[in-house]
Amino acid sequence: MTTHEATFEIESKTDAYAVRKILEQTYNTVREESRTVRSKSTDADELLESFKSLEEASKEHAPGRLTITYEVDEDGFDR
Repeated sequence: MTTHEATFEIESKTDAYAVRKILEQTYNTVREESRTVRSKSTDADELLESFKSLEEASKEHAPGRLTITYEVDEDGFDR
């Protein structure tokens, strides 16, 4: 498995606003994907709840750090 990671330091209100926008867009995208692709999946609600939690936390506009990790499975998708 290959891992890619990026960290964004939140040091100002402008940074916090940028993170909030990133997480709002991410939540909206995951919500749409959950409605269409994962609608019959048992993990859809749990997945959506975890992303909603991130989005809600970003509204606090506090200093911190956003770290995104992308793990690539070398085996690819099942067909």
